[in-house]
Amino acid sequence: MGATTTLLPFSMGSEGHNTVSIRKPRFLCLHGFRTSAEIHKTQMHKWPQSVLDELDLVFVDAPFPCSGKSEVEGIFDPPYYEWFQFNKEFTEYTNFDECLKYIEECMIKYGPIDGLLGFSQGAILSAALPGLQEKGVALTKVPKVKSLIIIGGAKLKSPSLIEKAYSSPIICPSLHFLGEADFMKPYGNELLESCFEPVVVHHPKGHTIPRLDEENLKTVLSFIERIKKIPENEQ
Repeated sequence: MGATTTLLPFSMGSEGHNTVSIRKPRFLCLHGFRTSAEIHKTQMHKWPQSVLDELDLVFVDAPFPCSGKSEVEGIFDPPYYEWFQFNKEFTEYTNFDECLKYIEECMIKYGPIDGLLGFSQGAILSAALPGLQEKGVALTKVPKVKSLIIIGGAKLKSPSLIEKAYSSPIICPSLHFLGEADFMKPYGNELLESCFEPVVVHHPKGHTIPRLDEENLKTVLSFIERIKKIPENEQ
């Protein structure tokens, strides 16, 4: 896939997960456009340790080096990566199939993966994958995605992918973060319409991974307790 890619199997709050009898839900974490696994891991530290300790988070770099200016330049250090490229209208994608294959390889390498946690471009991808998997066009070599955590997400707009990704409701448990000041909020609301009983966290910030206030903390912990009860019957 071009330049060398770096997998960063960062794990938060997962010390000793190989020795405990009950495995924490393991999420493959997909970062935002033109950022990195390292940046995503730093952003997630906004969440309390009490939440991070309940999850096994595996962070990976996207497969393609940044092909333009990153919005986080000057805030976070490079290198930066992107999952796929797209036109101005976000209707045509380049390297999308290669991206799907790469995510599947990561799920095999760091599996068993229970869910996907995505921010921004990573959230758009994460939300589309259960439907694409159901249709047999992605993630055919790994167990079904059991849950989603979507931060600043939206739907894909490629006509060829819309039918495959969203023709049926996304039935796996999903937790969505919508920022009142986020330019993506209308698109995040559209995504909710394709999800079966989504759990929604509203926050006052923009397009960012937000800190959790007391109410939102309860919502997140409740969601985690729910997904912990999903049987491991799809290996």
